[in-house]
Amino acid sequence: MTVLPHPPRHTLSLVVENRPGVLARVSSCLARRGFNIHSLAVGPTIDPGLSRITVVVESEKIEQVKKQLHKLINVIRIFELEPSMAVERETMLIRVAAIGNARSEAIEVANIFKATVVDVGYNSLTFEVTGRPAKLNDLIELLRPFGVVELVKSGRIAIGRAAKSKPSRMRAVG
Repeated sequence: MTVLPHPPRHTLSLVVENRPGVLARVSSCLARRGFNIHSLAVGPTIDPGLSRITVVVESEKIEQVKKQLHKLINVIRIFELEPSMAVERETMLIRVAAIGNARSEAIEVANIFKATVVDVGYNSLTFEVTGRPAKLNDLIELLRPFGVVELVKSGRIAIGRAAKSKPSRMRAVG
């Protein structure tokens, strides 16, 4: 059996009008054209009339994806965020089986990742953690031997990195 490689993933940040149906139009535009949505997160911006949609799309044809999204009337701007030029985060809740000594061992592993215990059950612990997608995947792998009972991740959110140097000032002469 041949396993096909995944197309590259691209993180797009869309500034859209904060109106009913915009998210449905964006997601159906992508689905209708066969673009796979790996992750999707939506939230308000500082302007109450605008929302930001962060979508991770798997596609070899990212320029085509952007062209299709630009055609939507409620899309104001589209930014492609390169991983090296963006801060990307996800939030995860993960419940693991934990009885006896396994409970303290699971907490030790989670502490390495700055995860917080948010629920304690008779046979399980639930952790909350925020970080880069790779960090969350690493935590999942280290908690897997305890028995992952349930897992939920938010969609990826991302923002471009801030400038690292002070812009030069232009002085008026004369």
